[in-house]
Amino acid sequence: MSITRSEIEEKALSLGFHKIGIALVKAQEQDNLVDHLKTWLASGYHADMTWMANPKKADIRQCMPEVKSIICLALNYYTPHQHDRDRKYGKISRYGWGRDYHKVMGKKLKSLNNWLVSQQEGILTRYYADTGPVQDKVWAQRAGIGWIAKNSNLITREFGSWVFLGEILTNLDLTPDKPHTQHCGTCTRCIDACPTQAITKPFVVDANRCIAYHTIENRAEQLPEEIGANLNNWVAGCDICQDVCPWNQRFARETDVQEFQPYSGNVKPLLKDLAEISRAEWDRRFPASALRRIKPEMLRRNALINLDRD
Repeated sequence: MSITRSEIEEKALSLGFHKIGIALVKAQEQDNLVDHLKTWLASGYHADMTWMANPKKADIRQCMPEVKSIICLALNYYTPHQHDRDRKYGKISRYGWGRDYHKVMGKKLKSLNNWLVSQQEGILTRYYADTGPVQDKVWAQRAGIGWIAKNSNLITREFGSWVFLGEILTNLDLTPDKPHTQHCGTCTRCIDACPTQAITKPFVVDANRCIAYHTIENRAEQLPEEIGANLNNWVAGCDICQDVCPWNQRFARETDVQEFQPYSGNVKPLLKDLAEISRAEWDRRFPASALRRIKPEMLRRNALINLDRD
């Protein structure tokens, strides 16, 4: 007996996933993926994120040689809280308000993965929750979950771009979904709204200019002047290009995943507190949080830059 796509979908939804789609691995698609990635890397748009050049990103079969299908999954993480405009508060990107999405997504993926391999002998799998060299947005678009927007985020019709993505690679030859079509149209709101012009052209983001990159990944003691001058109270990530997106404004809806509700203090953190945060306080305030990637000295740096510009 062969396991069907509908059975996998039913199980995924029962585990709390909000969207599921399936893509087949084909050589021609791999070639197209390689060309786009090489062009982006050759432009230096990955800044010092050297892991983006991992050759496995260019060929999913280097992650799992037996892979035939990719089960792509999405979790809605939107909560309706809004950033305070008072200059004394810092801004944290929505993705980091609640429990670490790697843990939430990973737990659900593990459950689906274990169920899948238990269905019949010979099923091989490997799963990722933004934890490996997989171009998750590319595969999610091919699996029909959504489309890659001009700001490089994946947009879904049901939840906008407020989704976390994960995938299960398998040797099963499953019935695929149709790739999603593009629905940004002539809209350029994300491009126009970016204060540092990080979206150099539609669908291309230069990390060297991106506030999210600099507040999360840049370990330098000082940020570039152009970035610092445009932080506008962002201390961890940046949601500007998502906040202005019409799809998000019209279709965002509150998640039913309780773990994604904000931890206390994450919606309205005081800049003066972050500017003095100790390692102990950092541990207390950000337990099981994706924000742990932003070390205390980085938070202090980001907060101080904003305070100096008041």
